[in-house]
This record gives sequence, C-alpha cells and structure tokens, in this order.
Amino acid sequence: MEEITKIKDLNPYAKRVNVLAKVVHKGEPKEINTRYGETKHVTEAVVGDETGIITMSLWEDQAELVNEGETIYVDNGYISLVRGHMRLNVGKYGTIKKSEESIEEVNENLDMSAEEHERYNRRRNNFGRRGFGRR
Repeated sequence: MEEITKIKDLNPYAKRVNVLAKVVHKGEPKEINTRYGETKHVTEAVVGDETGIITMSLWEDQAELVNEGETIYVDNGYISLVRGHMRLNVGKYGTIKKSEESIEEVNENLDMSAEEHERYNRRRNNFGRRGFGRR
C-alpha cells in the first residue's frame, strides 16, 4: 500500500494523496452547474481519521461507494478549494474503495475544511498583477 497522508497534513496544494478515513457523515446529493455549462451531482461527505476531519466532494456515482461508518481508502486524491475551503476529491485518475482496515477514533475537533485559505491564481502571480516588477 502507498504512503498514507493523515488528514491534518493535507494542504490546499496537495495532489496525488492517499488517505485512509472513516466516513463520519454523508449528505444528500446536490445538483450544480459547472463552469462548462454541464449539470452534475455532488454529494458532500465528512471523512476523518485520528488527526482530523475534512469535507469530501463525491461526484456523480462516487457517492454510491461511500457509506456512513465505513472506512474508505482514497487512492490518488487531491485537494481543491471551494470558496476558499479545502475539499478532498477523487479525480478520473484516482479511486475510492472500502478498506479492510478500520478507523475507530476520529478527531472531530480539527476540521481542515473550516479554515479559509487565500486562493492562489495560477494565471497571475500572488500580487494580483501580471508581469510583477514591470511597468
């Protein structure tokens, strides 16, 4: 098995992470319109381990792979920011599966999705201007 990243060690730039987490709560599916004009269904679940919890976005039928109380293994997940708050995602190159291992204790006192992060705009530098240093 690949190296496991603890929930408390996730950050807004985390890519290709493997997470072992217990599903604490699973919400109802919501319909959203993507920026590409498509309508998709997203279900938010709160998952955690002994170090903390994070909100996970489950797209379309990924939601069927996850049930409250189960321990899941996320292979090749990544973090995105939704309105400045971290979300754990599994893209087309990742997988979610039920784990043989189980997590008994979840630390719900540290919610990694509660903190708001500045969004880093890749097209511009962090100073909000193009061509920093040039006039």
